[in-house]
Amino acid sequence: MEPAGFTHIPVLAEQTVSILSEVPRPLKRLIDCTVGCGGHSGMLLERNPGLELLGIDRDDEALQRAETRLAFAGKRVHLKKGRFSELAELAAELGWNNVDGILMDIGVSSPQIDDPKRGFSFRHDGPLDMRMDRSSPLSASRVVNQYSEEALRNIFRNYGELDGRDAARLAETIVREREKQPFARTSELAAVCETVLNRHKRKGPPAPTLCFQALRIEVNRELEELEHALNSAVPLLNPGGRIAVISFHSLEDRIVKNFFRDMAESCKCPPGLPVCVCGWKAKLKLVTRHPVTAEEEERNRNPRAACAKLRAAEKRETEGQDE
Repeated sequence: MEPAGFTHIPVLAEQTVSILSEVPRPLKRLIDCTVGCGGHSGMLLERNPGLELLGIDRDDEALQRAETRLAFAGKRVHLKKGRFSELAELAAELGWNNVDGILMDIGVSSPQIDDPKRGFSFRHDGPLDMRMDRSSPLSASRVVNQYSEEALRNIFRNYGELDGRDAARLAETIVREREKQPFARTSELAAVCETVLNRHKRKGPPAPTLCFQALRIEVNRELEELEHALNSAVPLLNPGGRIAVISFHSLEDRIVKNFFRDMAESCKCPPGLPVCVCGWKAKLKLVTRHPVTAEEEERNRNPRAACAKLRAAEKRETEGQDE
């Protein structure tokens, strides 16, 4: 049912669709918080004929692709522009107070990475942009050219996971170079990253990778969005409904892992108390004890699946019940 020439390959597709479809009751309403090209949503709609789906994205081009991909489902699909942290508000616009499934595929999409005009990749020369929503005032160029040295250092350390010394060197060099000429192109920033970080023979991914990751997270407020979205998702789920999250780097995965673990705990009292006095009741139970990752065949077919991790949890039928 995909349009001719459509080549998008959703990661961990079969695993994700299976987890979300295996619920006690028929899947009636689901929110794809990052609908992108509609790959996962299309499979869910095909497998669940009675499903009505809300697809959210802040990228206008992604919504256009999703509209084409999901046209076969007709009025079962509702597409809305917005941030995935706004899922509750956007669902309310449809009169949806509860849903049976929620999907979040976090991070930048392949079409965004591959389009030089979007400025997400150091492998293509383009404007230093990185905005998922092009109407947003904050671009990577603005961050690089206007943020203080201290702010840049913190971004590279906290979001790029560079060690303190590398983060400081990179921030210092960027501030010095922008005084000569503001950064406008991805190739200009990538060259500085190569010079500063390769000089010290870092191990790991190509020198610009973590710098570009850090800037993208800052520009799009990705970690704050994820935390807000997770907290908004749990009250929306029907008992027995499931939430599945696909992440692509350790910062995202850590947030998801810790959130699911905290929501699945039956008590938050300090260790050593003879009885529970906190009154906390577990809201979720874990569907995946460990992250689901791509098999070798999928990694060979789609290299971007290599770093994907899928975690899922289920809303308890009664809060606080034992598994």
